[in-house]
Amino acid sequence: MRWHKEELVEDGKQRHPANSKAWKHVDQTYEWFAQDPRNIRLGLASNGFNPFGMLNTSYSCWPVILIPYNLPPWLCLKQPYWILSMLVPGKKSPGMSIDVYLQPLIDELKILWEKGVKTWDAKEKKNFDMHALLLWTISDFPAYAMHSGWSTKGKFACPYCHKDTDYLWLKC
Repeated sequence: MRWHKEELVEDGKQRHPANSKAWKHVDQTYEWFAQDPRNIRLGLASNGFNPFGMLNTSYSCWPVILIPYNLPPWLCLKQPYWILSMLVPGKKSPGMSIDVYLQPLIDELKILWEKGVKTWDAKEKKNFDMHALLLWTISDFPAYAMHSGWSTKGKFACPYCHKDTDYLWLKC
């Protein structure tokens, strides 16, 4: 979990999320968090699918996965290291009600950020207060709309471009 601090190559190339602007911004903004390399940076990935693979069946599953990015690049994006934090099943997509399902996860992430939790460090053979933060989310546009409350349809579909979104209405 310390790889990003002890073995990361700084050569100007994007080899690991620790080389990203977002990671470095967190390091500069929250120096207390960056000082302990054991503090965890997480990504949250979510997307719905029909587990039966049939278009005529109305059912949906929404896994919400946490990805710890402190691991080396050959491990951090491998499935065995992902954390399935919840699975939201139902006849249809949770839509904007997904926040009801996410609330317990958000509460736990707030505790991990503010107070931390006592965790065993096997290398140093002692406990420490581990903190965590959600660095970014990974989703397609429909899932992004649900997580953020941003409408990803119409003239302002792009959350980055907003009012400067380039659009063209097709005539029927």
